[in-house]
Amino acid sequence: MTGGPTVSIVIPAYNEERTIRACVVAALEQTVPADEIIVVNNKSTDSTAKMLKALKTEFPDAPLVIVDQNDEQGITPTRNAGFNAATSEVLGRIDADSILEPEWVAEVKRIFSDPTVGAATGPMIYYDMPLRRFGARADDNMRRALLKLTKEYHFVFGSNMAIRASAWRDIRDHVCNDADIEMHEDLDLGIHLFDRGHKIVYGSKMVSGMSARRLDANPMDYLRYVMRWEKTYDRHNIFNPALRAPMVVFSAIYPLGKLMRQQHLKSLKGGGVGPSAWAG
Repeated sequence: MTGGPTVSIVIPAYNEERTIRACVVAALEQTVPADEIIVVNNKSTDSTAKMLKALKTEFPDAPLVIVDQNDEQGITPTRNAGFNAATSEVLGRIDADSILEPEWVAEVKRIFSDPTVGAATGPMIYYDMPLRRFGARADDNMRRALLKLTKEYHFVFGSNMAIRASAWRDIRDHVCNDADIEMHEDLDLGIHLFDRGHKIVYGSKMVSGMSARRLDANPMDYLRYVMRWEKTYDRHNIFNPALRAPMVVFSAIYPLGKLMRQQHLKSLKGGGVGPSAWAG
């Protein structure tokens, strides 16, 4: 597919020297190229900036843009800076450990060819877990089921989402800029999209890979992460019990998921990408 709207991919990054190269290369190696790939470096103290400079040299003809966001520490202001810097009609948003499937941009263009779509999200492949393709099908089924439960306030998943630029301009003065503190910034984004009347859709073929490194957290830290769902809805005075279903699901999968990941990393003799510097 060569038609459809233009697409920028925004990648917030903070101390991601272990993942940023694979993330950017996957974004570059799409069957249908992105019009722009924006990496927003947020005060990294490791080799992230050096690696981004090397990527610019390695791919001189690529539409790779490096933006420094030094005003505030956090994924929310860094995401916002990337969205504001982007020039395309659709703004993709992934994490610095996301590995896009080759058809991702093509699928985003297809989805947003429908002018009624304001935002979209899709399933994940956990590339540092065993049984990856089986896990991808399970993830897809889980997310589709959760969206059926939530008749309103459909969520967008920050590791794999896209938003129409006009929708972003409509909500950017309304999103919670302190979402990093106790909330999920992507969940907050979805709430403001819904409140402003923008349609959010789910695309099973809009697939990205991500690390399961969140499972490396101890039980209390993982619980605090999951409870951010509750705190996000509480902040917005939303009390629909169905919207809490993801909390139950993600809490339930933690023991088995952690065991599977530990065994997998053991088999790789300590592989994996480590915890995120932004992990809350």
